[in-house]
Formats: sequence, structure tokens, C-alpha cells
Amino acid sequence: MDIVVVITVIASLFVVIAAAEPLAARLRLPYSVILAMVGVLIGMGAIFFLRTDLTDALNPVAEAIVGLPTRSNVFLYVFLPTLLFQATLGMNLRRMLDDWVPILVLAVVAVVVATVSVGYALSWVSALPLAACLLIGAIVSTTDPSAVVSIFRSISAPRRLARIIEGESLLNDAAAIAIFGLFMGFVMLGVPDPSFSDALARFPVLIAGGAFAGWLAARIAVWLMAMFGRFELAQLSISVALPYLAYIGAEQSIGASGVIAVVAAGLSLNLTAPGRLPPQAWVNLRELWDVLAHWAGALIFILAALLIPRLLEEVRLSDFGLVGVVVLAAIAARAVILFALLPLLTWFKLSPEIERPYRVAILWGGLRGAVTLALALAVTESFRVPPETKRLVGILATGFTLFTLIVQGTTLRSVIGWLGLDRLSPIDEALSRQVVAVALQTVREDVARTAENYDLSANIVRSEAKRFGKRLDGAVKGAEASADILDRDRVTLGLIALAGHERDTILARLKERTISSRMAEQILSDADRLIEGARSGGRSGYQRAARKSVAYGRAFRGADLAHRRLGLSGPLARMTADRFEHLLAQRLILRDLGTFIRGRILRIHGRRVADLLQELLSRRIEAVETALEGLRLQYPGYAEELERRFIRRTALRLEEREYTAMREDELIGAEVYTALMQQITTRRNKAEQRPTLDIALQRTELVRQLSVFADLDEAALRRLARALRTRHVNAGDLIIRKDTAAKSVFFIASGAVEIEAAGQTWRLGRGEMFGQMAILMKKARRNEVRTIAPSTLLVLDEARFRRLLNRSKALQEAVRASAQKRGIVLSALSEKNPEKT
Repeated sequence: MDIVVVITVIASLFVVIAAAEPLAARLRLPYSVILAMVGVLIGMGAIFFLRTDLTDALNPVAEAIVGLPTRSNVFLYVFLPTLLFQATLGMNLRRMLDDWVPILVLAVVAVVVATVSVGYALSWVSALPLAACLLIGAIVSTTDPSAVVSIFRSISAPRRLARIIEGESLLNDAAAIAIFGLFMGFVMLGVPDPSFSDALARFPVLIAGGAFAGWLAARIAVWLMAMFGRFELAQLSISVALPYLAYIGAEQSIGASGVIAVVAAGLSLNLTAPGRLPPQAWVNLRELWDVLAHWAGALIFILAALLIPRLLEEVRLSDFGLVGVVVLAAIAARAVILFALLPLLTWFKLSPEIERPYRVAILWGGLRGAVTLALALAVTESFRVPPETKRLVGILATGFTLFTLIVQGTTLRSVIGWLGLDRLSPIDEALSRQVVAVALQTVREDVARTAENYDLSANIVRSEAKRFGKRLDGAVKGAEASADILDRDRVTLGLIALAGHERDTILARLKERTISSRMAEQILSDADRLIEGARSGGRSGYQRAARKSVAYGRAFRGADLAHRRLGLSGPLARMTADRFEHLLAQRLILRDLGTFIRGRILRIHGRRVADLLQELLSRRIEAVETALEGLRLQYPGYAEELERRFIRRTALRLEEREYTAMREDELIGAEVYTALMQQITTRRNKAEQRPTLDIALQRTELVRQLSVFADLDEAALRRLARALRTRHVNAGDLIIRKDTAAKSVFFIASGAVEIEAAGQTWRLGRGEMFGQMAILMKKARRNEVRTIAPSTLLVLDEARFRRLLNRSKALQEAVRASAQKRGIVLSALSEKNPEKT
């Protein structure tokens, strides 16, 4: 085949890709549907010109189209890793973890249910063996939710809903292809009725092996990227190689799932690379993969659609009935998940509520596409699969794909309109008016500065300002005097705007490199939670999200438990350092939000809403300061190192800005500027390195600061630091229950607790202890202790406490003072505790 003709055909396909997107927007159809239709038309045209006698002029082009390397291996080894890898890089994994239950249900449970439903339905109405029927079920269970996601975004659907569907799209292919590999093996071996126990026995090897291979490949890739810190093109090249090496390595080396390996590699890179790469390098890497995935996604749709005419060449009239069975079984299986299982999970508070109209849209938007056709093509190419099985697999998969694209895809937007999802709610309409008012105020300020800078004619400026002012006054009055919105909704709108501005401030600080990429990702997730919390729950939802941003998470508690029980201090040290940096960055961002409230919020929503938002912001700042002060008390030296690091990074940013301004003013040449920027980069790389936190050493320093241990010598302090266990608790956690045995004494390293006993309450803060009275009086605990702020407690068991009490006069005085405060009389402590150290 002439290479020039092949290159011409491929280049022409890129022209088709370029034209398909505006055409889809004009026709208001999903982009994937347009690509599939164009591919089918091109494939039909090529076959027509090869078989007709009308003309031979187009035969070379038709032969090139038919002869394109559209084998299944091209789809599975070239295009699929690109699409999966890019999807993982574009995800906010921390937000995905908030909704892991519905994501796994839609991505894994739904695939299994669809496979079984379609498989058994086909086995009842056809002569195919059960293994082949289940294979077809696995092939058609892969959904392509890109169409419904794009429409949800265009109609301002809840961001959480779009994120759930995106998470499904990532794991859906991985689960379906893993199941496909299992049943493909049964079909090739000629097993008529596979045992599910055999399938389940092989499944963990596919999943665990693929996950390990992907994780290992990503770790090596990140290590290499960090070595090539000054060579961005080298880092991009390593990222391009990563998904393919992970895929092939898992498939060929250990017989695991290559798809799972690619997903694991992408997730690992997404989690670790932002903290190891320069921010701009990470941004450029993601932009590169966005372009590669766009091309790969478009090409896989067109090339797969080219195969449809050939896959349908041997269709029979009876096959249409089987296609109908597949359609009904697949839709029924997805409906069971959406309308039965998800509401049940919501009732058990394991999943957020997804309203019925959105569930209908997700059901009708479960389109199938290139992956389904690629898997069907893999079956038809195998010489170990019986011919009749190959024929039916190709026809049923292709027919079902065409139904979803032509019937569901073309009517999806109409269905969404019928459901009323394309109409804004009253609060969204009010939000749009607020956005217009805020935008016009900013425009007026910028236009005024522009007019002043360029010394424009006063008459022209005055007339245009008057005209613009009328429009601005109307927009502000519309935002203020909306009759169809309640006062609490005005507060909600203000909170949404405040959280949105917080997100913009984070992005600006990231661009300035005042905060690191790793911390920016975490506090961006916090800002997203604030927006979603305000939209769904108003003020209470916003406050819940704010409390969560400073609380100790499950991962932190798990690391604390591993440190206490297993002696593994590495994860806890790393998470403590992350928490330190996160709180410092959060405090920096929050202090910039007051101006926004006093400015735009005040002008749009009035004094009452502005004052309320200022109060909520003050509470957030106080909570962050409290949590940060607790860490400072625990790790004073480390806090100083982090603050020095922040100052150094800020100074470097300012220095870089000065050199850039001098270069733009041509005060220095390109050579001098390049040399100066290289020096900046070297110093910045050093400043980016976070100091190491030594928990054991820091605990000794903490114990030394507590007054109750003031009279212990250095050796005793070190022994005590080793004996004390650290416990991190959130506000509201119950530390001691009534009527429980007394086994430990608690010292408050940071935070505060509230004690309730006999109808009375009192509070204790840093440096104070509780739990000692029940031990000394040898009684069950009669009080209840609960934290009122995120706290760090030092826990000492009863035996060590008694020995320490016997030798420390400062501790004895603290115990007596605590007893007197509660009206308890203790006899001589030394007599009650005759043990010697």
C-alpha cells in the first residue's frame, strides 16, 4: 500500500476530528455520536467504491481506508492506555474518595450485574453456550458516559454528580475488560458452563497483580522525573512511556490486567508527582495528556466505526431479536442499580442522594462506543473461538452499540429537557444575576484604570461611564431585590461566592508558587467541599465542610494507630508535616477573604449577609489558628523551619518578578536573564525541600514543656517520652465514657476537653491532665470527657503513672490542685503509692 495514500487518509481523519466538534455543537448532539456516524459513513463509502463499477478513481483511497491497521491490539495497546491514563491525571482523587461507594457500585457492581443479566438472558433465547453469552455481557457492559457528563456540565448539574459519573468511566472499563479476559479464556478453552468459583479465583490475581505493576511503574517514573528536575521535556517523555510500559509489563510479565496497571499507574502519579515536580511542569504534563487523549478518543471512535459495516455483513433477520434481548437486559440491569441499589445505599447513608431525574438521565446516557467494538473485534480475530460465536459476538456488540449511539445518543438532550434538568432553579438564577453584578463591578474598576492610564478624552469617558453605570445599577438591584429567593438563600449565595473566591485565590497563590502543588490540591479540594456543602446544605453544609478541613481524617488516625501499635512512625511523620503545611497555607488564604466580603459581598448582598459571612470566616480562621497553635506547641522547632521556608519561597518569587520586569524593560539581555533564572531555579529547588519531622525527638521537646514534668531530669524525661502514647482526636470525640474501668491518665498536649460529672461541666486545656482521680481512688469512672477542639493527648498507663507520681513532686502538686478544684480530699500521695521507681 502506498505510504503517501495512508498518510493522506490519516491526515484527513484529523480534519474530520477538527470538524466534528463544531458540528456536534451546532446539531446539539454528543461529540462521540457525530464521530461514530462519520466513521460508519466513511466505512460504508469505502466498501461501496471497492465493489462498484461506477469508477476506479477512488479505489486507492478506499483500499487505504479498508486496509488501515484497525486490529483489536491497536485499540487495546495504543489508544486505551492513553484514554485511561489521561482520565486518572485529570481527577481530583481526594474528592473522588468522598464518593467511593456510588462510584464503585456504578463501576464494578453494575458491570457484574449487567454481565450476568445479559449473559443469562441470551443463554435462554439462543443456542450459544453460557460462557459465550457471559462474554457478550462483559463486552456490552462498558459504558461511555462522556456524552451525559458533557451535557450535565452544560446545564450546571451538581458537580458531585458529574464527578461520580467520571469516576465510573475510569473504573468501568477496567472492571469490564478484566471480566472480559476471564470469560474469553473460558470460550477459547471450550468451557461451555464456566464455574464462578474458577472465575473468582483468577480475578484477584488480575486485579492485585495489575495494581502492583502500575504502582511500581509509577514510583520508578516519579523517581526518574525527580532526577531530571531541570529538564521538562525529559519528564514529559517519561510520562508518555509510563502507561504503555505498565500495560505491557502487567500483561506479558505477570499475566495480570494491563488496564488495572494503567489505572494504578495514573492514580499513583496523580498522588505523588505534584509534590515532586515543579508546578508548571505538572501543568504542562496534564495539558500534553489532554491533547493526546483528545486525539486518541476521536481516532478510536472513527476507526472503530469504520469496522461496523464489515461486522454487520453476515447479519440475519433472527439476529435483530437477539440484539433486542441484549438491549432490554442491559438497560434493565442498569435500572436495577440506579433505582434500587443506589437509593438503598442513600438510605443507609453510604451514598449521596441522586435525584430521580438525574438517575433517568444517567440510565439513558449509558452509551456504548469504541471499547465495546474493540473487545468484539478481539473476539472475531481469534482463531480459537468458534465461527458462529465470533459472528454473533460481532453482530450483537455492534448492533447494541449502534442502538445506544443512534437512539439514545440523539435523544439524550431531548430527554434531559423533558426531565426539566436544563432549566435553572431559582437559586441558580439568582446566582447568575449575582455573577453578572460582580463581573460588571470589576469591569467598571478596570475600565476606569484603563481610561486613566491612557489619558482618554474626559467627555467620552464620562458618557460611557454613565451608560455603563445604568447597566451596573440594574444588575446590582436585580441581585439585591430578587423576590423569588429567601434570606437564607441569599446567605447561601454569599457562601458560594466566598468559597469560589477562595478557590480563585488558591489558584493565584499556586501560580505565584507561594504554596506548593501538593498543598494546593488539598486545599482546592477543601474549597470544592465548601462550594458543594453551601449549595446542598446552606450555612450548615458550609460549616460542616469547614470543620472537616481542619479535622484529623481517617488516614491520619490510621497512621497514628500504626505508630502506636506497630512502631511505624514514617506515615504519621509525613501526614503531620502535611497537616502543618496545609494549615499554614489555609491560614494564608483565609486572611485574604475579608477584603472580598467587605467589597463585593457587601455591595451585592448588603450589610447583614456580609456581617454573617465575616463571622463565619472569623470562626474558620480561629479554628485554623487553634489547630496550628496545637501543632506549634507539639513541634516548635519544626514550625519555625516551615515558616522560614515560606519566607524564602516568597522572597524568591519577588526576586523572580523583578528580573522578569527588567527583562521586559530591556534593562538586561537574554543571556543575563537566563543565567539569573537558572540561579533562581536552583535556589527554589532547595527551598521546595520540606524539612524532615522527627516525631520521637519532638515528643521529648513537648514533654519538657509541660509544667507537671518540670522537676524530672533529662534521662527521666526521655524515658517518659518513650512511655507516653500520642492520641489525636477531633472536636466532639468521646474520650472517656461513664462507668468504665480506669486504666490510663491523659495529659493535654494541645487542644481542650470538657468534663461532665454529676450535672456539672468544666474545661481543661493544654498542660492539664484528667483520668487520674479514678485511678487513685480505685473506682470506676463517674464522668464523661469529650474534646471541644482538635486535640493531641499524651496517654500514660496506670502502672507508669503511679511510679511517676511517687517520684515527681510537681505531678503530686498538680494532682492535689485538681482534686481541690473538684472538692475531693486525697490523703498523702506518697503513702498511697509506696512503689519505688
